[in-house]
Parts: sequence; C-alpha cells; structure tokens
Amino acid sequence: MTGKIWLSIALVLILWSGGCNYERMNDQEAIRTYATSIPETPPGTVPYGGGIETLKHLDPRGLKNPLPDAPESVKQGKAAYEYFCIQCHGPRADGKGTVGQSFAPLPTSLKDPAVQSQEDGVLFVKISLGFRRHPPLASTVSDEDRWAAIRYIRSLAKEANP
Repeated sequence: MTGKIWLSIALVLILWSGGCNYERMNDQEAIRTYATSIPETPPGTVPYGGGIETLKHLDPRGLKNPLPDAPESVKQGKAAYEYFCIQCHGPRADGKGTVGQSFAPLPTSLKDPAVQSQEDGVLFVKISLGFRRHPPLASTVSDEDRWAAIRYIRSLAKEANP
C-alpha cells in the first residue's frame, strides 16, 4: 500500500516540477476563439436579396405566373407534377396518391373549385413555403417547375369542364 502512495506522490511531483506551462496553454487560438477575426467576404459571394426570404414577405396575390398558358408549360408542369406531387395527390390529382392514402383527411383534390379559385401567386407561395401538412417545396423544386405545375393544375379544371 505504501508503495502505491509513494508512486502517486512521485508522479504528482514529476508532473508538477516539469509542469504544464499554463501561460503557454492559454495563449492558443482554440482557447481564445472570441478574439479570432473573420476575413472580409468578397463582394458578390453571399446573396443578400431575393430567395425564399423575399417570398415570405410578399403579397402572394401580386405574383403572376411568368410561364405562358401554353401546351409546353402544361407539359413541363405535368412532368414536374408526376415527379414531385403524384405520390400524395394521385395520378388523377384527386388526393388519392399512394402516400396520400395514408393521410386523414386525404390530400386535397387539385380539381376542387377551392383550389382552382385561388390565384396563381397564392398557390405558388403555398407550394413553396408549405401549409398545413403540405411540405415546403422551395428548396426541392425549381421556381420554373413550381410555376409549370400550377399551369398543369389549371389544365385539370379545363379537362373537367371543357
């Protein structure tokens, strides 16, 4: 037992005599991170306007669909719908998609007058930022594809009421 005590004392004395230079340890950048200066950001590398933050503060009724009401836009919108939306809203856009069937209530039918009566900008903001259970798609789907999907949604009403 006394051997362990002497060994412990010897170890403490060795560490203390060779010692840690606490002054040197405190003079490290990792310890003084608050004193680190951040380099200047080159101009034009960090956006400070536009994007999703701008969309959050706009009146959606003022947004106009930049895509023409033309067959090409509807075709592009159908492709976007089939890639991003069909899982929930279904192949007939009636809210009975494979994933959507697990929701209660079911996702909205996109042919419904409540959807069709909304302005394009309102639909764009809802698709972009999400609402209720609808996920935000601004970071997943390009602006152009979201606008094109709205053109496709509009075409569904035209098919239902030629």
